[in-house]
Amino acid sequence: MAEITASMVKDLRERTDAPMMDCKKALTEAEGDMTRAEEILRVRFGNKASKAAGRVAAEGTVGISISADGKSGAMVEVNSETDFCAKNEDFLKFVSELALVIASSNAADIEAVAALPMRGATVEETRAQLVGKIGENITPRRFVRPAAQGKLASYVHGSRIGVLVDVVGGDDALAKDIAMHIAAAKPKSLDASGIDASLIEAERRVAIEKAKEAGKPEAMLEKIADGTVQKFLKEVTLLSQVFVKDDKLTIEQLLKSKGATVASFTMYTVGEGIEKAVVDYAAEVAAAAKV
Repeated sequence: MAEITASMVKDLRERTDAPMMDCKKALTEAEGDMTRAEEILRVRFGNKASKAAGRVAAEGTVGISISADGKSGAMVEVNSETDFCAKNEDFLKFVSELALVIASSNAADIEAVAALPMRGATVEETRAQLVGKIGENITPRRFVRPAAQGKLASYVHGSRIGVLVDVVGGDDALAKDIAMHIAAAKPKSLDASGIDASLIEAERRVAIEKAKEAGKPEAMLEKIADGTVQKFLKEVTLLSQVFVKDDKLTIEQLLKSKGATVASFTMYTVGEGIEKAVVDYAAEVAAAAKV
């Protein structure tokens, strides 16, 4: 049997907000498999156990640059150590300029971005100078530079959520509404074809286990699972979502009414997927006192 460590229990607790002992029991039942343990807790406690998936674990901001004709542009996430740095005027200027540099480049990945020209030097040299000035580590993390089929539109919410969407047809107001909707509703993909099969299978397994615990007949389990999966897909795919500004319309219906389509979209949430270290100041003071 896999060893269940305190750090594993703590990690699952942070992901799910489930009670500590339940986290330990779930990990034991799952033989140390964190993903399976999270599913077990979702069966017991509902979707509350998956809320940590959207937690922001690092600081920074998102920068976006779009050409005047809307045919090209870029969005970049740049991380910093603290929120204080993320609000620094020099930091924000760097991010804004970096988005413009990337939009005008052919960089294939974030590593290639470091060598791009910026302010008479390179991006890396400019970044290093800024680190020296502010005193914090600053790291460009990821970017997207789509070739628009229609026109690009963007929306940045509070500097931490950035959306870049390619809308074919319609007008600027519609494109802006779609970008704002994406930031609010956080779809995982345009339609069901973009959803990872493992996510769908996880929803199915959880639905079946919850139905079993509720005493549902075996013959009904697959039908219940199918209904749960369809509900999940409606919630996480852009075209099936209900428009945040009009609950009588889905995004697909809204687009159709305007003679428009969405070719693609990207949403960045600052720090998504990055584990942020938690400093135990009391422990540090106690340790220092023993020296």
